Amino acid sequence: MNSKDLKNVRGDHRILCDFVEPGSRVLDIGCEDGDLLELLIRTRNVDARGLELHQAGVNKCVARGLPAVQGDADTDLSAYPDGAFDYAILSQTLQATKDPKHILGELLRIGKRAVVSFPNFGHWRNRMQLLTRGRMPVTDYLPYSWYDTPNIHFCTIRDFVELAGEVDAKVLRAEALNAKGERIGFNAPWWVWNLIGDQAIFLLERKK
Repeated sequence: MNSKDLKNVRGDHRILCDFVEPGSRVLDIGCEDGDLLELLIRTRNVDARGLELHQAGVNKCVARGLPAVQGDADTDLSAYPDGAFDYAILSQTLQATKDPKHILGELLRIGKRAVVSFPNFGHWRNRMQLLTRGRMPVTDYLPYSWYDTPNIHFCTIRDFVELAGEVDAKVLRAEALNAKGERIGFNAPWWVWNLIGDQAIFLLERKK
């Protein structure tokens, strides 16, 4: 993938790739049509597999020469053995699962490390929409109306940090991103990122 191609890559995908060591074994859960899967293979030379709920997404992956199978994160992760991958990745999908706590535990069981990205419902614009309009927010990273959204568990960055603690996960690295998928370029306490981050990416491992 040349520099011209990289310009068209989603910002959060490009940053997420930095969380993954080259040559690793990777499972991309909720891989959709394979954009992140292909980026990981081409830029990090990983041995990657994709798991996607919708057959149409699997078909697109296969058409691109990407290894993907149909499966449901809520029910099918138990089929993977402990430590089968170096990284288990869940990109912009955690909030759409039925049991996020269970899913996060499964990521940490399947992968030596887990990479999770999600939209931050605690962003100040979301809070302002609720305060001033009294309606559920609609933004670039939460683009659905309340009645047709696939997201069933909205969470904030602070919520996720607390959830990581509940499943005995150690945060190795984290990035807050703006609406364009660009890093927020300064370190700050969680409560600051919780206000100004449109989305976040976390690298986790199980505590020893």
